[in-house]
Amino acid sequence: MAIRKLAHPSLTVTDNRTGNTYELPITHNSVLATDIKKIKAQAGTNNDRPEDETDQGLRVYDPAYMNTAVVQSRITYINGQEGILRYRGYPIEQLVKKSNFLESAYLLMYGELPTTSQYSQWTDEIMHHTYIHSDIEAMFKSFRYDSHPMSMLTSAFATMGAFAPEANPSLQGQKLFTNAASGDLESLKILDKQILRIIGKAPTLAAASYRMRQGRPFNRPAQGLSYTGNFLYLLDNLSGYEYRPHPVLEKALDALFIIHADHEVNCSTATVLQVGSSLVDPYSVVSAGCAALYGPSHGGASESAIRMLMEIGSPENVPGFMAKVEKRERVLVGFGHRVYKNVDPRSTAIRELAEEVFAVTGRNKLLDTALTLAQYARESEFMRSRNLYPNVDFYSGLIYQAMGFPLDFYPVLFAVPRCVGWLAHWRQQMLNPSGVKIWRPRQLYLGEGERQYVEASERQANADSTVFDAPVEVSHGGDSKRNNLATYKDERGEIFKPRL
Repeated sequence: MAIRKLAHPSLTVTDNRTGNTYELPITHNSVLATDIKKIKAQAGTNNDRPEDETDQGLRVYDPAYMNTAVVQSRITYINGQEGILRYRGYPIEQLVKKSNFLESAYLLMYGELPTTSQYSQWTDEIMHHTYIHSDIEAMFKSFRYDSHPMSMLTSAFATMGAFAPEANPSLQGQKLFTNAASGDLESLKILDKQILRIIGKAPTLAAASYRMRQGRPFNRPAQGLSYTGNFLYLLDNLSGYEYRPHPVLEKALDALFIIHADHEVNCSTATVLQVGSSLVDPYSVVSAGCAALYGPSHGGASESAIRMLMEIGSPENVPGFMAKVEKRERVLVGFGHRVYKNVDPRSTAIRELAEEVFAVTGRNKLLDTALTLAQYARESEFMRSRNLYPNVDFYSGLIYQAMGFPLDFYPVLFAVPRCVGWLAHWRQQMLNPSGVKIWRPRQLYLGEGERQYVEASERQANADSTVFDAPVEVSHGGDSKRNNLATYKDERGEIFKPRL
């Protein structure tokens, strides 16, 4: 069918409730949700409820943002159907082969690859912002020895904000960062300084969470090493001197950092923008991003993928495991992606890295199981029909394990480079010439309509209630049982009645 080109592309919509026709402009293959809101009908004429707010305009219902664009961005482009990922127009494959993490970070942040002098200044600034306040080290020591490193990292970023009151809009005025959009150089200096601080200190905070788990003293940042080289030093240096990480491992980690630096408006980046729209300080913004990344459906997926491979054990167990997956008795981790309906381009780049790392560390014992699972994915109609191909988490976990990182540290290795992507999107948000509007999604209310308060003596239990309609019974430890059997007076001087 031939497509007629129009001078003013638009969408013509007829509301069959009213017979009215609306013409909605199409820009960048999208229509404004506020234009949809112009489509109105009289309330009460279509079996609607007052809570549907029919006369206030049509709403777009899109659970989990399956097809909703929330920002206009110039940072990262993804084409999930064709397996394309580009940073500022540059294919991820080229950056992994030719660039390094800090150069790619500059690209994501400012839009162009840096000149030699720009790169030198950028690197020097970041590497001189690696130290953290000694009181933040004390904060790490307050955690239990078995705390998850990602919990510590999330808390550390939030804590770091308390050490930068000059960068807090709640203290310095809500336009502290948004004034930069109009060319206020002082505002822009404060904004970019926080970016340097966070990128510089992220490896130091991450390493502190690792050393805390190991029961080892914290290292101080080293001078003269690369960004990832310094990170490995912070993690691993013991009592020696002139520490140098293995160049293959350093290069591999740097490449993984490039691959993980950004991925458009994913769950954690959307969280960063949601929180950032309140104009809170960037440390709180990054802490919120860490909290979102922590989840097993996001940054925790590489850890979950390795645990799955460990459970499968050996290649001969793959068919049996996949039989359970196809019966929906088990969840397959490390395959498929919310956006990619083709091969994840990041997984292709990581697959090549894996071989380089294994040549140094030895072959990962789980690799044969992983390759068998990947082959199954290529040959299985069940997998192909659902576009289930290995994603970035599948191979990155194998590399991390080969490099000797503990499973619960994988999300932290994701968070350190992703700080760059988060901050690039946050910076773009703050520099929006139109200003920053607080994000406030709508809902479709399906609950009870208006009803009148019922006195306690007149209330009756709902015969149709389920297990979800009241708190489940909570079991308590032995000390609670003993206390409930004891007698003593409460703060009012009355005998305390135990709960039995």
